[in-house]
Amino acid sequence: MKQSHIYNSALWMVGAILAFSLTAIAGREATHGDDALSISQLIFFRSIIGLLLVSCLVYWRLSSEDVAVRQSIFKLHLGRNAAHIIGQWCWFYGLALLPLAQVFAIEFTVPIWTAIFASILLSEQLSWRRVIAIGLGFVGVLVILRPGLIAVPLAAWIVLVGAIAYALSHTITKRLSDKVSALSILFYMHVIQLPIALVLVCFDFAWPQGVIWFYVGITAVAALTAHFCIAKALSYSDAMLVMPMDFLRLPLIAVIGFLFYGEVVDIWLLIGAGVMLFGNVMTLKEKPVS
Repeated sequence: MKQSHIYNSALWMVGAILAFSLTAIAGREATHGDDALSISQLIFFRSIIGLLLVSCLVYWRLSSEDVAVRQSIFKLHLGRNAAHIIGQWCWFYGLALLPLAQVFAIEFTVPIWTAIFASILLSEQLSWRRVIAIGLGFVGVLVILRPGLIAVPLAAWIVLVGAIAYALSHTITKRLSDKVSALSILFYMHVIQLPIALVLVCFDFAWPQGVIWFYVGITAVAALTAHFCIAKALSYSDAMLVMPMDFLRLPLIAVIGFLFYGEVVDIWLLIGAGVMLFGNVMTLKEKPVS
């Protein structure tokens, strides 16, 4: 793997980190207050807006060959998005009930599950630096959550299920990124997820009111940007290398939670985040494979 590819992946992941953080804030605002949406409603309207946006990009940027997919490729799209919508629902559920930093900390088990899925499904090799980085990430999460020492609410376990689903989705994204463009992946993400979201919301339908439309629009645009950045990052490097970089979202969202929601950043979160950061630095210094 070329060193330039590692740096390109890191730059795209910076974009993903910022976009996912914005998605989290807008998603929380859309599901709070008197005119709040349910999680299923938020996913449905976000999917509609996202499909409209990505369809415009497809019209301008993709050829008919990019849009048309073979049956085997479509099965990958279907598997990716079935896993992703589960992860998405669980993530928004956690954002509505838990502190932002806690949701992100639990979600950061994703690189651990991604490493497992990637080794099985993609035959990616686990170098000693990657093993240590993943291990440090896991230790960091344990330091933050301290299971067995403090009570872990049900919502936290639901977010963990979402993390496993996201890991499977990211792993399949890596396989797809070797076959189709990032924009094609985003197009089929919305085409497949919109009917699923419609089923979820058909017995619980309500139109967004007032400023909620703004927050729904932000979640759609920011999430679209984040997924494009991840797809681009995965097109340059292995999933096991790319996904641990996502740990850097934790200190950012902790600061946001403190400034905007008064959520306390305790010493355990800082220590855990530091352990994760050290692991990421080790991964980024991995020597290129000739």
